[in-house]
Amino acid sequence: MASLTEDPGGRRRIQFVDRDGRRRAVRLGKVSKKTAEQVRGMIERLAAAQLAGHAPDDHTARWVAGLGDVLHGRLAAVGLVARRRHATVGDFAREYVASRTDVSPATRNHLARAAADLAAVLGDRTPLRDVTPAHADEYRRTQLARGVAENTVRRRVGRAKQIFAAAVRGRLLDRNPFEGQKCQVTGNPDKFHFVTREEAEALIAACPNAPWRAVVALARFGGLRCPSELRPLQWRHVDVDAGRLTVISSKTAHQGKGMRVTPLFPELRLHLSALRQEAGDPAPDDSVLSGFEGTSWALGGPLAAIARRADLKLWPKPFCNMRATRQTELTAEFPSHVVCGWIGNSEDVANEHYLRTIDVDFQRAVAGDGKAPNKPR
Repeated sequence: MASLTEDPGGRRRIQFVDRDGRRRAVRLGKVSKKTAEQVRGMIERLAAAQLAGHAPDDHTARWVAGLGDVLHGRLAAVGLVARRRHATVGDFAREYVASRTDVSPATRNHLARAAADLAAVLGDRTPLRDVTPAHADEYRRTQLARGVAENTVRRRVGRAKQIFAAAVRGRLLDRNPFEGQKCQVTGNPDKFHFVTREEAEALIAACPNAPWRAVVALARFGGLRCPSELRPLQWRHVDVDAGRLTVISSKTAHQGKGMRVTPLFPELRLHLSALRQEAGDPAPDDSVLSGFEGTSWALGGPLAAIARRADLKLWPKPFCNMRATRQTELTAEFPSHVVCGWIGNSEDVANEHYLRTIDVDFQRAVAGDGKAPNKPR
């Protein structure tokens, strides 16, 4: 039990016995009896939880989280709570990024950029506890004022929310100031371009070598993510006899889906066979795209140059659109869940971001007999 005492000067204190049997006291100063009784009740709960060896209940934990630094420090001095870390936005964000050794290098780079951006917008030395939902609104407005696209803003806000969620889990914050911010990325049909076979073949014809022809074929006819699913591709993943291509995916590895098998479509077989022949007799563990080893895998600039040689105006998000085109194309021929297994996404994601109505479907419908397709869904 905790007891409330008052000295002749009107200063109140709360006494309790800790788990080691020692009598301890928490000074409150000159506060009302009602306030002192409320604090006494909370201290009693904290002491009881400590004695029982378990965490305090949610109500008590929220009360502790909302305390000012002075009273919190006095509770910490008698061992009722852990000392509060006065983490700043910049320090905590950088520590969080450094701790995420479980994610891919690309994801860590995205998180590092988010951490730097948070520090720049909210203030590197701003205490975490001082960040409010109004700061989250400011962060979003700053991104929009820079001319950043809505979906990119949502991704950045989502990463900021992720960083602050870690602070909540670490008991540095009671609530996430980015809670309620929109961070769900939505499909943008204005940026969709159906990459026709003629366009793809023109690109391939303009490629400078066999590795680049394979890159375009894997993107357009295999639907692989570029470059994350190209980089780990080895010759042991290419089973010509079985007609199977094994794809290693870092993006879905955290979902327990770090590997999938997709058909070795004829268009892929053609260009991968040519690449194998050029490589001589590669070992199973040799990289399929060994010509890109030691590079940054920055494919956008070289692809734009290839498009110029092919006399093509390169469409937005070229690799994403080649992947989306392949999924749209395959879904017209095979059940959607099967295609999602080959492409490596879910039907919800495919419907939101990949599948689009295209002119050729309209033309087929007009030219046909009006009957619905027999393909199961």
